[in-house]
Amino acid sequence: MKIHLLKLNVVWVGLSWGPLAAQTDSLPVRYEFTLRQAIDYAKKNNVQVKNALLDVQRQEQVNREVTALAYPRLNANINTVFNPGIVTTVLPNFISPATYQVLIDKGVRDGSGNPIQMPADFGFIEAQFGTRYSANAGLNLTQILFDGQVFVGLLARKATMEFATKNADITVEMIVANVAKIYYQLVVSRTQVELLDSNIALLEKNLRDTRILYENGFRGKLDIDKSDVQLSNLRSERNKVMNQVSNGYYGLKLLMGMPIGHELVLTDSLAESFVVDGALEGEKPRYEDRTEFQYAQVGLKLNQYNLRRYKLSQIPTLSLSAVYAKNAQRSTWNFLGRGDWFTISNINLNLAIPIFNGFVTKSKIQQSRIDLWKTENQISALKNSIDREVITSKNNFASALERLNAQRKNQALAEQVYRQTKKKYEIGTGSQIEVNVAQTDLKAAQTNYLTALYDAIISKIDYLQATGKLSLSL
Repeated sequence: MKIHLLKLNVVWVGLSWGPLAAQTDSLPVRYEFTLRQAIDYAKKNNVQVKNALLDVQRQEQVNREVTALAYPRLNANINTVFNPGIVTTVLPNFISPATYQVLIDKGVRDGSGNPIQMPADFGFIEAQFGTRYSANAGLNLTQILFDGQVFVGLLARKATMEFATKNADITVEMIVANVAKIYYQLVVSRTQVELLDSNIALLEKNLRDTRILYENGFRGKLDIDKSDVQLSNLRSERNKVMNQVSNGYYGLKLLMGMPIGHELVLTDSLAESFVVDGALEGEKPRYEDRTEFQYAQVGLKLNQYNLRRYKLSQIPTLSLSAVYAKNAQRSTWNFLGRGDWFTISNINLNLAIPIFNGFVTKSKIQQSRIDLWKTENQISALKNSIDREVITSKNNFASALERLNAQRKNQALAEQVYRQTKKKYEIGTGSQIEVNVAQTDLKAAQTNYLTALYDAIISKIDYLQATGKLSLSL
C-alpha cells in the first residue's frame, strides 16, 4: 500500500493594506470573529477539511467491509424451471436381454415349437429423464475458517483508520495556519489604511496652503501642480489598496468556507504577548510531534501489512460450506399445491492449496516490498525536510524578534518627537506643518511596528508549525 505524504500549498491571498470593503444592504449575515472563532468556523466549513473528515468516515465503512469477510454468509435461493422440450437420451436396450434370459431359463418355445433364442442385437431405448416443470428452494451457508489475507486485513483496520485520521489532521493544521496568517494580515490593514488617510489629509492641507501662497504671489504654479500630482497618486494608491484588501476578505471567506455574500468583521488585534511569551523556549523539537511524520509512520506500517498479506496468500485457505434445499418435479406447474418435495443437504470442508499461479504472487510480493522501500526513503527525506524547516523558521523568528524590538524603539522615539514638536507649536516656536509631519512620522512608526509585529507573529506560526506545536498554541 503506497503512502502519499500530504503537502498542502499555503493558501495566500495577494493583499495590500486597507480596511474591509464597503458592505451592501443585501448581506444577510454578519459575523464578528476572533481568530479562535474564525479557526473553529473553518474547521467546520472548509471544503478540504470536510472532505478529509468524510474520508475518515469512508475508511470506517471500508473497515466494516473487511470485517464482513470473516463473518458467515447465508444466501437463500428459489427457482423454477420449465422444460418445453425434455432432453431425450438414447440408451442401449438393457431390458430385453433380461426378459429373453427369463424365457430361455423357463424353456418357453415360440409359435413353431422352437426354443426361444437370444437375438444378436436388441437395439436402443429412447428415454427422457426429468419432468416438464421443476422447482428448487434452499439455503447456502459459507464460512471462512482461515485466510491469510483476510487475517492481515483484520489486523490492519486500526492502522487504516489512523492513516485517514492523520491525513485529516494534516489538512486541518494547514487550514488553521493559513487562516491565522490571513486573519492577522487583514488586522494589520486597519491601521495601515489610517496612514494612507493621514498622508492624504496632510497633502490636501499642503495643497490648500500652497494655493493661498500662490494667490499672494509667494509660490509658483509648478508647486501647485506637484502637490496635485502627489495627491492624485496617493488617492489612486488608496483605491488600489482598498480593492486588494476587499479581495483579501473574499479569500479569507473562501478559505473558511463562508459564503462570499456574508459580512465578516475581525475583532482581534495584534498582541505582542503572543510573540514574546515562550518565544524560542521549550523542549527540543521531535519528529514525532509533526503530524506529517506520524502520517508517514502509519503509512509505513500499512505497507508492512501489505507485504505480509501477499506472503500469507501463499499458504492454504480453509472454508466451510453447507447446503439445505428442497426439490420438486411436476408434469404441470402446481408447486403451491400438494405434492412431494425432496430434501437435498450437504456439508463441505474445503481446503484450497495454492501451487502455481504463474509467479503472480511472487511479483506482488516484490512490488509491495519496493513500495515499502520507497516509503522508508520518503520518511528519511521527510526528516531532512523537518530539520530544514525547524532551523529556517527558528532563524526567521529570531530575526523577526530583532526587527520587532527595533521598531518598538523607533515608535517610542517617534512619540517623543511628536510630543516635543507639539509642545513647540503650542508655545509659538513651531509650525503646523512640523506638527503634521511629526504626526505622520508617528503614524508611520506605529505602522512599521505593527508590520514588524505581524511578521513576528507569522514567523512564530511557521516555527510552531515546523516544531509540531501549532495545534497547542492556536
